[in-house]
Amino acid sequence: MDFSSKTASRIVGVLFIVAALTAIVGVILYKPILNDSDYLIQGSAHANQVVLGALMELTLVVSAVGTATTMFPFLKKYNRTIAIWHVFFRFMEAVVITVGIISVLSLLALSQDYVAAGAPNITSYQVSGTLLKAVHDYTFLLGPNFFLGINTMMYSYIFYKSKLVPRFIPVLGLTGSVLILLAALLEMFGVIDQVSAWGAILAIPIFANEMILAVWLITNGFNGSVVHSRQTSV
Repeated sequence: MDFSSKTASRIVGVLFIVAALTAIVGVILYKPILNDSDYLIQGSAHANQVVLGALMELTLVVSAVGTATTMFPFLKKYNRTIAIWHVFFRFMEAVVITVGIISVLSLLALSQDYVAAGAPNITSYQVSGTLLKAVHDYTFLLGPNFFLGINTMMYSYIFYKSKLVPRFIPVLGLTGSVLILLAALLEMFGVIDQVSAWGAILAIPIFANEMILAVWLITNGFNGSVVHSRQTSV
């Protein structure tokens, strides 16, 4: 494997880890404004924490786009159409997550305005707050669940067919993508809650896939013989 391939694989691995960590930290930092029953006051009281959570998710967005664009030169050699779709749906995931960030920051502005107003009519603020929280909930469902499942299925399929990485990794990826799509559909139809034990269980395989793939790419990179043979055949 040449140096550029090693470097690219390590970048992808690091970006997968960064995306996972920032996603988790972002959810934790958002708690005062998304999970507290008194969010109109708690959001403003923890404004810096909420903004830091937004920065974590913006880092997630950059990392997600980075994984797709860095993998594209390798994936396109085996299936150009699916490789392009993968980049497109990864961008869709990033756009949806960005909309969720905007909704949280708008909710923070609403909270700060509520506190600054002293004793306003709480009903109008609650209506606006409920709408903004609903927007975030649906972006959380569609981005890190639905679109994530689609793009994971695409790159895992190419990895399985090409043998760029050991096949047990894309098998786990394909399994995880099906389960996270199932979770998204069950949440969409109200069968399970977005934040629930079942939701967490269905998300474990795709999380495990990303972390195992990340470690493999950082330590071993793409299969050198496969990359080399493909380069010489083109």
